[in-house]
Amino acid sequence: MTTVRFTVTFRFPASPRLDCESYAGLKARTARVSYPLTIATRRHHLVQIANEDRTLVVRAAAGEIPNKRYPGEPKGFVEEMRSVAMKMHPRTQSKEGKRESTAPQDSPVATWEFTVEGYLKFLVENKLVFDTLEGIIHDSTVPTYAAFKNTGLERANNLAKDLEWFKEQGYELPEPKAHCKTYSLYLKDIAENDPPAFICHFYNIYFGHSAGGGRMIGSKVSERILDNKKLEFYKWDGDISELLTNLSEELNKVSELWTREEKNHCLEETEKAFKCYGHLLRSLVSPDL
Repeated sequence: MTTVRFTVTFRFPASPRLDCESYAGLKARTARVSYPLTIATRRHHLVQIANEDRTLVVRAAAGEIPNKRYPGEPKGFVEEMRSVAMKMHPRTQSKEGKRESTAPQDSPVATWEFTVEGYLKFLVENKLVFDTLEGIIHDSTVPTYAAFKNTGLERANNLAKDLEWFKEQGYELPEPKAHCKTYSLYLKDIAENDPPAFICHFYNIYFGHSAGGGRMIGSKVSERILDNKKLEFYKWDGDISELLTNLSEELNKVSELWTREEKNHCLEETEKAFKCYGHLLRSLVSPDL
């Protein structure tokens, strides 16, 4: 049986019909809490007791300041991150996108012109980023990161296999560009000094690659320049939807320990996360830049 406990301050009108003794003998059959629709109110509620129908009525006091509700908040913080991330997409790639197209990678994925040279740069830079993320999680002593070990979404080992395959085909692997090395250092810094910001990048990189957009890139590359070979980068041990759901649950648990200010700080980092990873996508579609 579920038990709900209310802690309230009682204020009774002066009346011979309602004194302490009569209240003590009152057994309310129902409890009705009256709030403004869809708005969560704060403290200082006025409690009224109606003797006639034995109903407890709790109303928000006049002048209460409502809490702000954030898009996706009722479903958990991961949904908040998803909502903000989708708005960062260009309109050309998502119905939820709010951003204008400003870069080559902002065009629809179906229109991208792939080359082996550009794709190798993309893979090498992703290898550095995923090595960084997974190294941080594996070695860190930050307690909140422990839940992100061995999620089944790790990509570094899979990327190593793909790059080795390209070497066997006679291709020379390029070095990661300066912007990618800078991004790796930035991830290490915020992982230690700014966990909410790090979690923002962690979420956007793993979910961006594992969700529909990332897998579409793999599908198009396989079809157009690899004779339909499916790379290890796009293979997971287990059901991808289940793996993402499990990680979402862990991310939501971690966010429950944060203040609203820390959550907002995490969300605000989304723009930088998109900008940093956007440089990797640019290597894919514009290898000379």
